Amino acid sequence: MRHLAQEAPLRALFPAVEPHEAPEATIVNTGGGVVGGDRYALDIEIEAGAALTVTTPAAEKIYRSAGEDAEIVTHLRCGADARLEWLPQETILFDGARLRRRIDIELAPSARFLGVETIFFGRRASGEWLSHGALRDAWMLRIDGAPVWADAIGLEGDFAAHRAAPFGIGDAAGYVTIVIAGPTVADLLPLARDCAAGAASLVNGILLLRFLEDDASRLRLMLVEALTALRPLATGGRGGAPRLWMN
Repeated sequence: MRHLAQEAPLRALFPAVEPHEAPEATIVNTGGGVVGGDRYALDIEIEAGAALTVTTPAAEKIYRSAGEDAEIVTHLRCGADARLEWLPQETILFDGARLRRRIDIELAPSARFLGVETIFFGRRASGEWLSHGALRDAWMLRIDGAPVWADAIGLEGDFAAHRAAPFGIGDAAGYVTIVIAGPTVADLLPLARDCAAGAASLVNGILLLRFLEDDASRLRLMLVEALTALRPLATGGRGGAPRLWMN
């Protein structure tokens, strides 16, 4: 590691890994959660030929807001022949939460990238549904400086209306997005479609999977099963989720 700068409440910890595995950075929010008005920024660069897995020790909780948005901006850069895995645990939106999140990814043509994000709508186990609030979740991925994929989801106000809309989220407990990039990613498309029951696409050389599921536990299991199948082939990482997910 060449450089590390951090400011509370975000800290990066580096747990021990097996000798054959990439180093792992664990991002910890020592504040215990995110509230309206908070601003978080992560800037991670992997130099040529290097490898890193980034994860979190627990779910990120976005609490009810009094009116202001919380903002999380992540900027990931990956050099030639480098490998980066962005594997945080889920983000939980409490009822009344307001979140604006942006993930910007810049890759060299020969870099390999695997990114995962999970959003849960409320806390079903506690009997809480996300009935109102706001979510703006946006991705931008560039290869060699050129935009190749952008995606944004915007939900605000009455979430019951969003659920009932013809192309709404129905009774979903949440959703998972998986993004894979690399020189041979097209070879993974058939396997990805098996993992996602067909909900996988190849767009401008970027492999995309999305899961929408009514049961939160089942949604997490579907993600772990997809990582078990795809992660070793996409980045050479261990099959399955990071070990911290299981603690």
